[in-house]
Amino acid sequence: MEITSTGINNGRIADRFGSKGTQFTPNGIPSYSIPFHICKSPIKTISFALVFDDDDSIQACGFTWIHWTICNLRKPELKENDSINGKGFIQGVNTWHVGSGLSIEESTGYGGCDPPDNKHTYRLKVFALDTMLDLEKGFTIEELMQAMNDHVITTAQITGTYEPK
Repeated sequence: MEITSTGINNGRIADRFGSKGTQFTPNGIPSYSIPFHICKSPIKTISFALVFDDDDSIQACGFTWIHWTICNLRKPELKENDSINGKGFIQGVNTWHVGSGLSIEESTGYGGCDPPDNKHTYRLKVFALDTMLDLEKGFTIEELMQAMNDHVITTAQITGTYEPK
């Protein structure tokens, strides 16, 4: 399985998918989500799950920052801003809930790149699953990982960097 994204060029995430973009939630979270396309997925794939995260945040805040989680995606791609406009998948809560004290509702969906200190490398990881997951809107990363246990057929990932304003 492979993932591509028109939002990542020469290893760099385009400005519009983070703090240098123009679309934000009422609380100031970058909300214009990055597109991706999945190809060569296994024939037995029933659904996809996605985790978009930042391990470089460990140095800044002590934990991996989760920017976006999705489950029960049946199609092999999402377009730009599908976190707001897309249908046919369930979105989980991002770390803006913990990191900024926002409610689960305010923090569900895409919470874009906003490195606090220096250039960070972000990972977009897709899981091909042999089932649909029994999760509801606002699920946590822990709930996602537990629900995927014993259902992952394969994974693929791409990375891109983003620099602060």
